[in-house]
Amino acid sequence: MIDFSLSPEQLALRNAMKAFAEANLKTARAVYESPGHTSSKWEDKFRSIQPIYAEAAKAGLIKGHVPKELGGAGGPLIEAALVVEEFFAVDTSASLTILGTGLGLTPLIMAGSPEQHKKFFKPFLEGTGTPLASLVFSEPGGSANFAEPGAPGFQTVARLEGDEYVISGEKCVLCRVIGSAPTEDVRGQTAIIIVTRQDITSNDPGAYSVLSHPETMGLRGVNGPHIRFKNLRVPKFNLLAPPGKGADVVEMTFTASAVIVGAMGVGIMRQTFDRVLAWAKENRRGSKEAMIHKQSVADLLIKIKVRCEATRALVWKAACCFGSTQFGAEICYEAKIFGSESAVESVMDAINLVGVSAYSRSQPFADLLNDAVVLPIFDGGNVGVRRRQIEAIFAADSYDAWETTFGADK
Repeated sequence: MIDFSLSPEQLALRNAMKAFAEANLKTARAVYESPGHTSSKWEDKFRSIQPIYAEAAKAGLIKGHVPKELGGAGGPLIEAALVVEEFFAVDTSASLTILGTGLGLTPLIMAGSPEQHKKFFKPFLEGTGTPLASLVFSEPGGSANFAEPGAPGFQTVARLEGDEYVISGEKCVLCRVIGSAPTEDVRGQTAIIIVTRQDITSNDPGAYSVLSHPETMGLRGVNGPHIRFKNLRVPKFNLLAPPGKGADVVEMTFTASAVIVGAMGVGIMRQTFDRVLAWAKENRRGSKEAMIHKQSVADLLIKIKVRCEATRALVWKAACCFGSTQFGAEICYEAKIFGSESAVESVMDAINLVGVSAYSRSQPFADLLNDAVVLPIFDGGNVGVRRRQIEAIFAADSYDAWETTFGADK
């Protein structure tokens, strides 16, 4: 029997995350968009949510990014999807920072040695402070084609000097290790190296610098600084995924995160539906009846609700298929594409439903749209990366179009 009901444990997790979101995320936008931050530095908006992040650590949410078998409290991907939806149904920016640490830790989970797990997981398991982890993949010149044969690959590079890697470039920790493979084999050169706060402080001040804090149209409590490494030295021990394995690890990491972005879309659609449904029940707009009784309004509400339900089902299916079938990655990418694009379409439908008053800053829809539009273009853009990944799967001679739907033949 196919059963979409949550288990008692999953229901308990969902309820706990819903309670945390109500207690800590509901007022987050008022914090990072407060008058005290609108005229100050962009990074101060990000710093303003540090108390929220600290509460997440105290509640075990940061420990929850690490699987139980590695000393954490995390479960399967479906549980992560439940958490993401509940958070994004309330707030996006503070939620993304909490969830982003999970992305940063994923390569360590997948590729780290027992010794690396013991050393680098420690601050994330303690439930105190505000430990951050980041998978800094993007580069100023773009990184969608980082493993294309014959292409230049990542411009952040490392060279091995004795017992240290010397890193140079504008970002990290994904880089090419010079001399590890033929120059034209950029995939074979791609590695992942861990860089910690302690590594940075042990180097000369000029080895690490923050060039800017780019301002974004949405997710206004999130910070993605433009950083530069100049001959930064880290121990050889910090090599997480060696040349030839780094590309595989990062691609698997972004396969799992595709499901997470789909769940973000569900959360934004939930928030959008709840807000516009309330508007339709409360407003008459000169009519003798509330807007909910107008067919055109109901039709748009139905479209938003259908997209939300369909995306959630696809996300849950993708979470269950991740790593379990030969072509399970396909449905993960589809969840990201469908969920992210449906979120944008749903917010636009809500704006059209409300009409010109939705353009007012007193309404939530402009903020929702600015937050939603990033989903199709980050975490592997839908056009340049995600659809190309599915295209490659389709082209495989062994491709079975319905394996992830019905399971492989026994």
